[in-house]
Amino acid sequence: MTSATKIRTSLDDHDDIGRLRHWRVTLVQSFRIALRSMAANLVRTGLTLLGMIIGVGAVICSVGLGSGAALKIQKQYENMGKNMLITHTSNPRLRFDAASTGAVTSMKLEDAELMALKFRETIVRVAPTYRGNAMTKFGNKNWFSTVVGVTPDYGEVNKHPAAKGRFITNEDVVGRTKVAVVGATVVEQLFGERDANVIGQHLDVNRIKFKIVGVLKQKGTGAFGQDEDSTVLVPLGTAMRRLFNVTYLSGINIECRDKSKMALAEEQVRNFYRERHKVHPPFQTNDDFHVHNQGMILQLTAGASTQLTAMLTGIAVVSLVVGGVGIMNIMLVTVNERTREIGLRKAVGATSAQILLQFLIEAVVVSFSGGGFGVGFGLGVAALLTNRLGWVTVITLQSVIMAAGVSAAIGVVFGIYPAWKAAQLHPIEALRYE
Repeated sequence: MTSATKIRTSLDDHDDIGRLRHWRVTLVQSFRIALRSMAANLVRTGLTLLGMIIGVGAVICSVGLGSGAALKIQKQYENMGKNMLITHTSNPRLRFDAASTGAVTSMKLEDAELMALKFRETIVRVAPTYRGNAMTKFGNKNWFSTVVGVTPDYGEVNKHPAAKGRFITNEDVVGRTKVAVVGATVVEQLFGERDANVIGQHLDVNRIKFKIVGVLKQKGTGAFGQDEDSTVLVPLGTAMRRLFNVTYLSGINIECRDKSKMALAEEQVRNFYRERHKVHPPFQTNDDFHVHNQGMILQLTAGASTQLTAMLTGIAVVSLVVGGVGIMNIMLVTVNERTREIGLRKAVGATSAQILLQFLIEAVVVSFSGGGFGVGFGLGVAALLTNRLGWVTVITLQSVIMAAGVSAAIGVVFGIYPAWKAAQLHPIEALRYE
């Protein structure tokens, strides 16, 4: 390389460094001017920021509520049991009971026993149940409860064990004993407080006295909105013969060996019921039972929750766009107010690119400031909803970054036109502007 070439290269590098320093100084100056402009018009700036604050806060809250709802639904279904098929009777046009109550009488205890023996490769255990409603009483207090006749496997299949005392045993089922395992709501309503020591106490269920041998672990609200703690569990034989006088089941809950075998188990159970109950085609029309796959129910419910979250987020984004329109409006007013300043800056050597950058930075600073305050507002509202109303909200870093990024992008999009308009002003015309 010749000396002339080296000198030329050194000069080019020096020019590049000089341009870089120049733009760095321009950026710093633009930020300072933006902050001074915001400080000079605090009321106008505050009203402009308000739209962005509400919009960003609404986005964070809606996403948090949607994620919280999905998490709550998932936990509720997990509390129901693991890898579970829920089967119950249906289609009251077929096989009425003698009392013509509309209940289907085809699902028998023998069905549960045969399934447990026949499908051992896909099914771990089964829990036949008979479910009804009954008035429970202790002393002068009454409470209308859900009474479920169960076997010992019910606690394992439905993940609802006894927290105190013991659960229903095989001896209770075979001997049709009058023992009960009660939920925390029943304890609270009949004995005054949830932590009351009720083991060994007796309560009346449909005027039949039962001895309390256990208290169920608290589960709260179930996946279908029911209070899982307002339940009284009694031996299946006792419920069917002594309480409700029936010979059929309400349903059978089935725990599969693992998630990968649920589809096969569901097909086996459907075919088993159709063969046992002599169901003829068309099957879906004539089936006297329903089989619900827990995983499929969870997917459908989560899908509905996702759609609701998307709708709420869309509404929140509309408010962000409205905030962006406010930013454009204020920036246009600012350009008109500072026309002479723009003309003066151009007269002393400022380029159109520098003017464009200055006003674009001002728009971004306004929108990003609104986004920052909006993030704080959204987090505060989410915490308030959780602490005061008990709503589940899940705020993720991704949702915060998304909301802040959208607010900055809106500043760029809605700030381009006012900045371009300022950059296009002719210096002579701008200096003449009154």
